Amino acid sequence: MTDHDFNRRIDAIWRIESARVIATLARMLRDVGLAEDLAQDALVAALETWPRDGIPDNPGAWLTTTARRRAIDRLRHGQMAQQKHLQVALELEDAQAERRSVEEDALDDPVGDDLLRLMFVACHPVLSPEARVALTLRLLGGLTTGEIARAFLAREATIAQRIVRAKRTLAESGVQFELPREAELHARLGSVLEVIYLVFNEGYAATAGDDLLRPALCEEALRLGRILVGLVPAEDEAHGLVALMEIQASRTHARVDADGHPVLLQDQDRGRWDRLLVGRGLEALARARRIAAARGFEPGPYTLQAEIAACHARAARAEDTDWRAIAALYAGLARAMPSPVVELNRAVAITMADGAAAGLAHLEAHVDATALRDYHLLPAVRGDLLARLGRHAEAREAFEHAASLARNGRERALLHERAAQSGASA
Repeated sequence: MTDHDFNRRIDAIWRIESARVIATLARMLRDVGLAEDLAQDALVAALETWPRDGIPDNPGAWLTTTARRRAIDRLRHGQMAQQKHLQVALELEDAQAERRSVEEDALDDPVGDDLLRLMFVACHPVLSPEARVALTLRLLGGLTTGEIARAFLAREATIAQRIVRAKRTLAESGVQFELPREAELHARLGSVLEVIYLVFNEGYAATAGDDLLRPALCEEALRLGRILVGLVPAEDEAHGLVALMEIQASRTHARVDADGHPVLLQDQDRGRWDRLLVGRGLEALARARRIAAARGFEPGPYTLQAEIAACHARAARAEDTDWRAIAALYAGLARAMPSPVVELNRAVAITMADGAAAGLAHLEAHVDATALRDYHLLPAVRGDLLARLGRHAEAREAFEHAASLARNGRERALLHERAAQSGASA
Protein backbone atom coordinates (compact mmCIF):
# COMPACT_ATOMS: atom_id res chain seq x y z
CA MET A 1 0.00 0.00 0.00
CA THR A 2 1.42 3.39 -0.99
CA ASP A 3 1.68 6.27 1.48
CA HIS A 4 -1.11 8.02 -0.44
CA ASP A 5 -3.42 4.99 -0.16
CA PHE A 6 -2.57 4.61 3.53
CA ASN A 7 -3.37 8.24 4.27
CA ARG A 8 -6.64 7.97 2.34
CA ARG A 9 -7.58 4.98 4.47
CA ILE A 10 -6.81 6.85 7.68
CA ASP A 11 -8.82 9.82 6.39
CA ALA A 12 -11.80 7.51 5.73
CA ILE A 13 -11.50 6.04 9.23
CA TRP A 14 -11.43 9.53 10.71
CA ARG A 15 -14.57 10.56 8.82
CA ILE A 16 -16.38 7.53 10.24
CA GLU A 17 -15.02 7.55 13.79
CA SER A 18 -14.30 11.20 14.67
CA ALA A 19 -17.85 12.07 15.74
CA ARG A 20 -17.98 9.08 18.10
CA VAL A 21 -14.60 9.96 19.60
CA ILE A 22 -15.53 13.62 20.11
CA ALA A 23 -18.96 12.71 21.48
CA THR A 24 -17.51 10.27 24.02
CA LEU A 25 -14.95 12.80 25.24
CA ALA A 26 -17.46 15.66 25.34
CA ARG A 27 -19.75 13.60 27.58
CA MET A 28 -16.92 13.13 30.06
CA LEU A 29 -15.27 16.55 29.81
CA ARG A 30 -18.44 18.66 29.28
CA ASP A 31 -16.39 20.76 26.85
CA VAL A 32 -16.93 20.31 23.11
CA GLY A 33 -13.90 22.42 22.15
CA LEU A 34 -11.53 20.48 24.42
CA ALA A 35 -13.02 17.20 23.22
CA GLU A 36 -12.30 18.11 19.59
CA ASP A 37 -8.74 19.20 20.41
CA LEU A 38 -8.03 15.89 22.13
CA ALA A 39 -9.59 13.91 19.28
CA GLN A 40 -7.32 15.78 16.86
CA ASP A 41 -4.35 14.92 19.10
CA ALA A 42 -5.36 11.26 18.84
CA LEU A 43 -5.50 11.55 15.04
CA VAL A 44 -1.96 12.98 15.00
CA ALA A 45 -0.84 10.04 17.17
CA ALA A 46 -2.48 7.64 14.70
CA LEU A 47 -0.67 9.25 11.77
CA GLU A 48 2.61 8.76 13.65
CA THR A 49 1.93 5.24 14.94
CA TRP A 50 -0.21 3.34 12.42
CA PRO A 51 2.22 3.52 9.49
CA ARG A 52 4.74 1.74 11.70
CA ASP A 53 2.51 -0.64 13.69
CA GLY A 54 -0.39 -1.08 11.27
CA ILE A 55 -4.03 0.01 11.57
CA PRO A 56 -5.59 -1.62 14.67
CA ASP A 57 -8.54 -3.99 14.37
CA ASN A 58 -10.79 -1.44 16.11
CA PRO A 59 -9.44 1.98 15.07
CA GLY A 60 -12.31 3.86 16.71
CA ALA A 61 -11.57 2.31 20.10
CA TRP A 62 -7.85 3.05 19.62
CA LEU A 63 -8.57 6.72 18.88
CA THR A 64 -10.98 7.02 21.82
CA THR A 65 -8.57 5.38 24.28
CA THR A 66 -5.66 7.52 23.08
CA ALA A 67 -7.71 10.71 23.34
CA ARG A 68 -9.01 9.75 26.79
CA ARG A 69 -5.50 9.11 28.08
CA ARG A 70 -4.30 12.42 26.71
CA ALA A 71 -7.19 14.05 28.57
CA ILE A 72 -6.02 12.34 31.77
CA ASP A 73 -2.45 13.57 31.18
CA ARG A 74 -3.71 17.11 30.63
CA LEU A 75 -5.92 17.03 33.73
CA ARG A 76 -3.09 15.68 35.91
CA HIS A 77 -1.32 18.99 35.43
CA GLY A 78 -4.39 20.98 36.55
CA GLN A 79 -4.95 22.25 40.08
CA MET A 80 -8.72 22.72 40.20
CA ALA A 81 -10.86 20.30 42.20
CA GLN A 82 -13.22 19.95 39.26
CA GLN A 83 -10.31 18.85 37.10
CA LYS A 84 -9.33 16.29 39.71
CA HIS A 85 -12.84 14.85 39.67
CA LEU A 86 -12.72 14.64 35.89
CA GLN A 87 -9.35 12.92 36.05
CA VAL A 88 -10.68 10.26 38.43
CA ALA A 89 -13.76 9.73 36.29
CA LEU A 90 -11.68 9.38 33.13
CA GLU A 91 -9.29 6.93 34.78
CA LEU A 92 -12.20 4.81 36.04
CA GLU A 93 -13.83 4.75 32.61
CA ASP A 94 -10.51 3.92 30.98
CA ALA A 95 -10.05 0.94 33.29
CA GLN A 96 -13.63 -0.22 32.75
CA ALA A 97 -13.26 0.09 28.98
CA GLU A 98 -10.30 -2.27 29.03
CA ARG A 99 -12.24 -4.87 31.05
CA ARG A 100 -15.43 -4.77 29.01
CA SER A 101 -15.98 -7.41 26.35
CA VAL A 102 -17.39 -6.70 22.91
CA GLU A 103 -20.69 -8.34 23.96
CA GLU A 104 -20.95 -6.15 27.07
CA ASP A 105 -20.26 -3.05 24.99
CA ALA A 106 -23.09 -3.96 22.67
CA LEU A 107 -25.48 -4.29 25.62
CA ASP A 108 -24.44 -1.09 27.39
CA ASP A 109 -23.10 1.37 24.86
CA PRO A 110 -23.47 5.12 25.45
CA VAL A 111 -22.16 6.02 22.00
CA GLY A 112 -25.63 6.43 20.49
CA ASP A 113 -26.70 8.85 23.19
CA ASP A 114 -23.35 10.66 22.94
CA LEU A 115 -23.79 11.21 19.20
CA LEU A 116 -27.31 12.52 19.70
CA ARG A 117 -26.09 14.89 22.41
CA LEU A 118 -23.35 16.12 20.07
CA MET A 119 -25.91 16.77 17.32
CA PHE A 120 -28.07 18.82 19.66
CA VAL A 121 -25.07 20.80 20.90
CA ALA A 122 -23.65 21.51 17.43
CA CYS A 123 -27.12 22.55 16.20
CA HIS A 124 -28.07 24.55 19.30
CA PRO A 125 -30.40 27.51 18.55
CA VAL A 126 -28.06 29.85 20.45
CA LEU A 127 -25.81 29.68 17.36
CA SER A 128 -26.52 31.28 14.00
CA PRO A 129 -27.57 28.90 11.19
CA GLU A 130 -24.19 29.46 9.49
CA ALA A 131 -22.33 28.59 12.69
CA ARG A 132 -24.47 25.49 13.25
CA VAL A 133 -23.71 24.23 9.75
CA ALA A 134 -19.96 24.79 10.08
CA LEU A 135 -19.75 23.23 13.54
CA THR A 136 -21.89 20.24 12.55
CA LEU A 137 -19.74 19.49 9.51
CA ARG A 138 -16.60 19.82 11.63
CA LEU A 139 -17.71 17.77 14.65
CA LEU A 140 -20.10 15.25 13.10
CA GLY A 141 -18.83 15.13 9.52
CA GLY A 142 -15.14 15.05 10.28
CA LEU A 143 -14.50 17.67 7.58
CA THR A 144 -11.50 19.94 7.85
CA THR A 145 -11.91 23.70 7.95
CA GLY A 146 -10.51 23.87 4.43
CA GLU A 147 -13.01 21.32 3.13
CA ILE A 148 -15.93 23.22 4.66
CA ALA A 149 -14.63 26.49 3.19
CA ARG A 150 -14.31 24.95 -0.28
CA ALA A 151 -17.78 23.42 -0.07
CA PHE A 152 -19.35 26.81 0.68
CA LEU A 153 -16.94 28.88 -1.43
CA ALA A 154 -15.87 30.80 1.65
CA ARG A 155 -12.44 31.84 2.87
CA GLU A 156 -10.85 29.28 5.17
CA ALA A 157 -10.15 32.00 7.73
CA THR A 158 -13.85 32.93 7.74
CA ILE A 159 -14.91 29.33 8.45
CA ALA A 160 -12.21 28.94 11.10
CA GLN A 161 -13.41 32.08 12.87
CA ARG A 162 -17.01 30.90 12.61
CA ILE A 163 -16.15 27.59 14.29
CA VAL A 164 -14.08 29.24 17.01
CA ARG A 165 -16.86 31.73 17.75
CA ALA A 166 -19.41 28.92 17.83
CA LYS A 167 -17.43 27.00 20.45
CA ARG A 168 -16.94 30.19 22.47
CA THR A 169 -20.65 30.98 22.28
CA LEU A 170 -21.56 27.50 23.51
CA ALA A 171 -19.14 27.84 26.42
CA GLU A 172 -20.20 31.38 27.36
CA SER A 173 -23.89 30.49 27.09
CA GLY A 174 -23.45 27.55 29.44
CA VAL A 175 -24.84 25.05 26.95
CA GLN A 176 -24.65 21.63 28.58
CA PHE A 177 -23.60 18.47 26.79
CA GLU A 178 -26.91 16.78 27.38
CA LEU A 179 -30.12 15.92 25.62
CA PRO A 180 -33.03 18.30 26.14
CA ARG A 181 -35.87 16.99 28.25
CA GLU A 182 -38.50 15.04 26.35
CA ALA A 183 -40.87 18.02 26.33
CA GLU A 184 -38.16 20.15 24.68
CA LEU A 185 -36.61 17.52 22.44
CA HIS A 186 -39.22 17.69 19.67
CA ALA A 187 -38.92 21.47 19.42
CA ARG A 188 -35.11 21.39 19.51
CA LEU A 189 -35.09 18.60 16.92
CA GLY A 190 -36.26 21.18 14.40
CA SER A 191 -32.90 22.95 14.64
CA VAL A 192 -31.03 19.70 13.95
CA LEU A 193 -33.23 18.89 10.94
CA GLU A 194 -32.83 22.44 9.62
CA VAL A 195 -29.04 22.22 9.70
CA ILE A 196 -28.96 18.86 7.93
CA TYR A 197 -31.31 20.15 5.23
CA LEU A 198 -29.29 23.36 4.82
CA VAL A 199 -26.21 21.22 4.15
CA PHE A 200 -28.14 19.08 1.67
CA ASN A 201 -29.62 22.05 -0.18
CA GLU A 202 -26.23 23.69 -0.62
CA GLY A 203 -25.05 20.49 -2.26
CA TYR A 204 -28.22 20.01 -4.32
CA ALA A 205 -28.41 23.56 -5.69
CA ALA A 206 -25.26 25.53 -4.89
CA THR A 207 -26.04 29.16 -4.17
CA ALA A 208 -22.80 30.44 -5.71
CA GLY A 209 -19.88 29.38 -7.87
CA ASP A 210 -19.70 27.72 -11.26
CA ASP A 211 -21.10 24.27 -10.41
CA LEU A 212 -24.78 23.59 -9.87
CA LEU A 213 -24.11 20.51 -7.70
CA ARG A 214 -21.78 19.72 -4.83
CA PRO A 215 -22.47 16.01 -4.35
CA ALA A 216 -20.16 15.65 -1.34
CA LEU A 217 -22.44 17.92 0.71
CA CYS A 218 -25.53 15.92 -0.32
CA GLU A 219 -23.78 12.72 0.72
CA GLU A 220 -22.73 14.23 4.05
CA ALA A 221 -26.27 15.43 4.79
CA LEU A 222 -27.67 12.01 3.92
CA ARG A 223 -25.13 10.35 6.21
CA LEU A 224 -26.07 12.66 9.09
CA GLY A 225 -29.78 12.14 8.42
CA ARG A 226 -29.41 8.37 8.43
CA ILE A 227 -27.49 8.54 11.72
CA LEU A 228 -30.21 10.74 13.20
CA VAL A 229 -33.11 8.43 12.35
CA GLY A 230 -31.20 5.59 13.96
CA LEU A 231 -30.93 7.67 17.14
CA VAL A 232 -34.51 9.01 17.19
CA PRO A 233 -36.48 6.30 15.35
CA ALA A 234 -39.84 7.48 16.73
CA GLU A 235 -39.58 11.00 15.23
CA ASP A 236 -41.65 11.14 12.05
CA GLU A 237 -40.08 14.32 10.69
CA ALA A 238 -36.57 12.83 10.92
CA HIS A 239 -37.75 10.03 8.62
CA GLY A 240 -39.56 12.60 6.46
CA LEU A 241 -36.34 14.57 5.97
CA VAL A 242 -34.37 11.46 5.06
CA ALA A 243 -37.10 10.48 2.60
CA LEU A 244 -36.97 13.92 1.00
CA MET A 245 -33.18 13.88 0.68
CA GLU A 246 -33.03 10.30 -0.66
CA ILE A 247 -35.59 11.04 -3.40
CA GLN A 248 -34.07 14.38 -4.37
CA ALA A 249 -30.57 12.88 -4.40
CA SER A 250 -31.81 10.18 -6.77
CA ARG A 251 -31.98 12.81 -9.55
CA THR A 252 -28.36 13.96 -9.20
CA HIS A 253 -26.97 12.38 -12.38
CA ALA A 254 -29.86 13.68 -14.49
CA ARG A 255 -29.81 17.27 -13.26
CA VAL A 256 -26.86 18.40 -15.40
CA ASP A 257 -25.80 17.53 -18.95
CA ALA A 258 -22.34 16.39 -20.06
CA ASP A 259 -21.11 20.00 -19.95
CA GLY A 260 -22.49 20.66 -16.48
CA HIS A 261 -25.43 22.76 -17.66
CA PRO A 262 -28.66 22.48 -15.63
CA VAL A 263 -31.41 20.22 -16.97
CA LEU A 264 -34.91 21.20 -15.86
CA LEU A 265 -37.02 18.56 -14.11
CA GLN A 266 -39.43 18.07 -17.00
CA ASP A 267 -36.51 17.53 -19.41
CA GLN A 268 -34.53 15.07 -17.31
CA ASP A 269 -33.85 11.51 -18.46
CA ARG A 270 -35.68 9.62 -15.73
CA GLY A 271 -33.82 6.47 -16.65
CA ARG A 272 -30.79 8.11 -15.01
CA TRP A 273 -32.58 8.57 -11.69
CA ASP A 274 -31.16 6.26 -9.03
CA ARG A 275 -33.97 3.79 -8.35
CA LEU A 276 -32.21 2.45 -5.24
CA LEU A 277 -32.32 5.90 -3.65
CA VAL A 278 -35.93 6.33 -4.78
CA GLY A 279 -36.85 3.03 -3.12
CA ARG A 280 -35.06 3.98 0.09
CA GLY A 281 -36.82 7.34 0.07
CA LEU A 282 -40.26 5.80 -0.41
CA GLU A 283 -39.59 3.38 2.45
CA ALA A 284 -38.55 6.25 4.73
CA LEU A 285 -41.66 8.18 3.68
CA ALA A 286 -43.87 5.22 4.57
CA ARG A 287 -42.24 5.07 8.01
CA ALA A 288 -42.80 8.79 8.53
CA ARG A 289 -46.47 8.41 7.63
CA ARG A 290 -46.95 5.42 9.96
CA ILE A 291 -45.29 7.16 12.91
CA ALA A 292 -47.27 10.38 12.41
CA ALA A 293 -50.55 8.46 12.11
CA ALA A 294 -49.82 6.38 15.21
CA ARG A 295 -49.16 9.55 17.21
CA GLY A 296 -52.19 11.34 15.80
CA PHE A 297 -50.06 13.96 14.02
CA GLU A 298 -50.65 15.65 10.71
CA PRO A 299 -47.72 15.17 8.31
CA GLY A 300 -44.97 17.69 9.04
CA PRO A 301 -43.24 19.99 6.52
CA TYR A 302 -40.42 17.57 5.65
CA THR A 303 -42.84 14.70 5.20
CA LEU A 304 -45.07 16.84 2.96
CA GLN A 305 -42.08 17.85 0.85
CA ALA A 306 -41.11 14.19 0.60
CA GLU A 307 -44.66 13.42 -0.57
CA ILE A 308 -44.22 16.00 -3.34
CA ALA A 309 -40.86 14.51 -4.33
CA ALA A 310 -42.48 11.05 -4.32
CA CYS A 311 -45.12 12.23 -6.81
CA HIS A 312 -42.34 13.09 -9.24
CA ALA A 313 -40.46 9.86 -8.50
CA ARG A 314 -43.51 7.69 -9.21
CA ALA A 315 -44.11 9.27 -12.64
CA ALA A 316 -42.35 7.25 -15.35
CA ARG A 317 -42.61 10.26 -17.68
CA ALA A 318 -42.87 13.99 -16.98
CA GLU A 319 -46.34 14.07 -18.56
CA ASP A 320 -47.51 11.37 -16.12
CA THR A 321 -46.91 13.61 -13.10
CA ASP A 322 -49.96 14.14 -10.90
CA TRP A 323 -49.76 17.92 -10.68
CA ARG A 324 -53.15 18.27 -8.99
CA ALA A 325 -51.92 16.09 -6.14
CA ILE A 326 -48.73 18.16 -5.96
CA ALA A 327 -50.72 21.42 -5.88
CA ALA A 328 -52.83 20.01 -3.04
CA LEU A 329 -49.71 18.97 -1.14
CA TYR A 330 -48.28 22.46 -1.54
CA ALA A 331 -51.53 23.86 -0.13
CA GLY A 332 -51.03 21.62 2.92
CA LEU A 333 -47.40 22.68 3.16
CA ALA A 334 -48.46 26.35 3.02
CA ARG A 335 -50.69 25.72 6.04
CA ALA A 336 -48.01 23.79 7.95
CA MET A 337 -45.15 26.12 7.04
CA PRO A 338 -46.34 29.46 5.62
CA SER A 339 -43.66 30.83 3.32
CA PRO A 340 -43.48 32.90 0.13
CA VAL A 341 -41.16 30.24 -1.34
CA VAL A 342 -43.82 27.59 -0.73
CA GLU A 343 -46.40 29.78 -2.44
CA LEU A 344 -44.02 30.29 -5.36
CA ASN A 345 -43.66 26.54 -5.79
CA ARG A 346 -47.41 26.17 -5.41
CA ALA A 347 -47.86 28.62 -8.30
CA VAL A 348 -45.71 26.35 -10.48
CA ALA A 349 -47.81 23.31 -9.54
CA ILE A 350 -51.04 25.23 -10.27
CA THR A 351 -49.61 26.22 -13.64
CA MET A 352 -48.92 22.60 -14.53
CA ALA A 353 -52.37 21.51 -13.35
CA ASP A 354 -54.58 24.39 -14.52
CA GLY A 355 -52.53 26.52 -16.91
CA ALA A 356 -50.18 29.50 -16.83
CA ALA A 357 -52.94 32.06 -16.32
CA ALA A 358 -54.05 30.36 -13.10
CA GLY A 359 -50.44 30.03 -11.96
CA LEU A 360 -49.66 33.69 -12.63
CA ALA A 361 -52.83 34.78 -10.81
CA HIS A 362 -51.79 32.74 -7.75
CA LEU A 363 -48.27 34.14 -7.89
CA GLU A 364 -49.45 37.73 -8.02
CA ALA A 365 -52.06 37.22 -5.30
CA HIS A 366 -50.13 35.07 -2.81
CA VAL A 367 -46.36 35.52 -3.27
CA ASP A 368 -44.82 38.36 -1.27
CA ALA A 369 -42.51 39.94 -3.83
CA THR A 370 -40.97 42.22 -1.19
CA ALA A 371 -39.88 39.24 0.92
CA LEU A 372 -38.36 37.58 -2.16
CA ARG A 373 -36.90 40.69 -3.80
CA ASP A 374 -33.38 39.15 -3.84
CA TYR A 375 -34.53 35.61 -4.70
CA HIS A 376 -33.72 34.93 -8.35
CA LEU A 377 -36.29 32.15 -8.72
CA LEU A 378 -39.21 34.57 -8.30
CA PRO A 379 -38.53 36.50 -11.55
CA ALA A 380 -37.41 33.20 -13.16
CA VAL A 381 -40.78 31.57 -12.48
CA ARG A 382 -42.61 34.74 -13.48
CA GLY A 383 -40.64 34.82 -16.74
CA ASP A 384 -41.60 31.22 -17.48
CA LEU A 385 -45.28 31.92 -16.87
CA LEU A 386 -45.20 35.04 -19.04
CA ALA A 387 -43.47 33.11 -21.82
CA ARG A 388 -46.16 30.40 -21.66
CA LEU A 389 -48.77 33.14 -22.07
CA GLY A 390 -46.98 34.59 -25.10
CA ARG A 391 -45.96 37.78 -23.27
CA HIS A 392 -42.38 37.43 -24.51
CA ALA A 393 -41.11 40.99 -24.00
CA GLU A 394 -42.16 40.87 -20.33
CA ALA A 395 -40.70 37.37 -20.04
CA ARG A 396 -37.33 38.56 -21.37
CA GLU A 397 -37.26 41.37 -18.80
CA ALA A 398 -38.10 38.93 -15.99
CA PHE A 399 -35.40 36.45 -17.05
CA GLU A 400 -32.80 39.22 -17.28
CA HIS A 401 -33.75 40.38 -13.79
CA ALA A 402 -33.45 36.78 -12.53
CA ALA A 403 -30.01 36.43 -14.12
CA SER A 404 -28.85 39.62 -12.39
CA LEU A 405 -29.81 38.10 -9.01
CA ALA A 406 -28.42 34.59 -9.57
CA ARG A 407 -25.10 33.91 -7.85
CA ASN A 408 -24.55 30.48 -9.38
CA GLY A 409 -22.82 30.69 -12.76
CA ARG A 410 -24.68 27.74 -14.30
CA GLU A 411 -28.09 29.10 -13.32
CA ARG A 412 -27.16 32.58 -14.51
CA ALA A 413 -26.16 31.24 -17.94
CA LEU A 414 -29.44 29.33 -18.25
CA LEU A 415 -31.45 32.44 -17.36
CA HIS A 416 -29.56 34.55 -19.94
CA GLU A 417 -30.38 31.84 -22.50
CA ARG A 418 -34.08 31.95 -21.58
CA ALA A 419 -34.01 35.76 -21.88
CA ALA A 420 -32.49 35.52 -25.35
CA GLN A 421 -35.09 32.98 -26.44
CA SER A 422 -37.89 35.23 -25.20
CA GLY A 423 -36.32 38.19 -26.98
CA ALA A 424 -36.22 36.27 -30.24
CA SER A 425 -39.90 35.37 -29.84
CA ALA A 426 -41.02 38.91 -28.99
